[in-house]
Amino acid sequence: MGFLTIGELARRTGLTTRTIRFYSDEGLLPPADRTHAGYRLYDGESLARLELLRTLRELGLGLPDASAALAGKSSVADLARRHVALLDEQIRVLRLRRAVLRAIARTEAELDEVRLMKNLATMTDAERAALIDDFWNEVNAGLDINPDFDAGMRSAKPVLPDDPTPEQLEAWIELAELVQDKDFRARIRAMSEGHAEAREAGESMDMPSPETQEQWKGWTARAAVAREAGEEPGSATGQELAAEIVAAFGASREEVAERMALSTDGRAERYWQLMATINGWPQWPEQVPNAEWLVAALRS
Repeated sequence: MGFLTIGELARRTGLTTRTIRFYSDEGLLPPADRTHAGYRLYDGESLARLELLRTLRELGLGLPDASAALAGKSSVADLARRHVALLDEQIRVLRLRRAVLRAIARTEAELDEVRLMKNLATMTDAERAALIDDFWNEVNAGLDINPDFDAGMRSAKPVLPDDPTPEQLEAWIELAELVQDKDFRARIRAMSEGHAEAREAGESMDMPSPETQEQWKGWTARAAVAREAGEEPGSATGQELAAEIVAAFGASREEVAERMALSTDGRAERYWQLMATINGWPQWPEQVPNAEWLVAALRS
């Protein structure tokens, strides 16, 4: 193969003469020779180098990385690994942006809500975890909380997938707003204070055992059936359940009712439902209406 002009290189590669001239000026494609008039000439090696340069650019490598590869200062494999990491991050951002736009379209959010959604959606997992830690730090500050119980509450952290569904994104935004709500924090603080008072009175306040959890599921399931059937808390079913609960707790009806009422809150339940949606866990069943029915049964 003889020498090629810039125009001939352009015809063979499909690149513009302006692009080839730019690469040459930047030192990425040095000419093999020059004409008597000073025009640049290129050879077969130049053509191969230009094809490689075009491939690297089409893969998204910047000029410094492409230059390093052509000069042998960095291996193509190393550059590829670095570029894959950058592309992965760009893809993650684009997926998140798509999820935000879908959520905006789905909820028909106003301008202020759009700004809030964007800011919350672009938080990192570490920033989301810090927001949850801040919540628990405030509501439990200075209180004697059972360490295992405290660790159990804190262990759940919201982790959005790289490509969240609109439901997951909306759940995270709602959860972020919930844990920053002053009234909600005051309510959970009151629950924590009740927990600390019970420990001071000599109760362990351990996490419920599997047996206790199953027992509680049984009571709420029976309460749900009674509610759906239109039975009042003062009915025979309600009093039967109240007697079983009092026997299990070993305290007076009023004491058990007060304890249950303190730990029963729709927003606290919503916290765990949102966490389940975000993390793709089995959905947290709605139990508050059934618990409130049982409290009324205890008090009737």
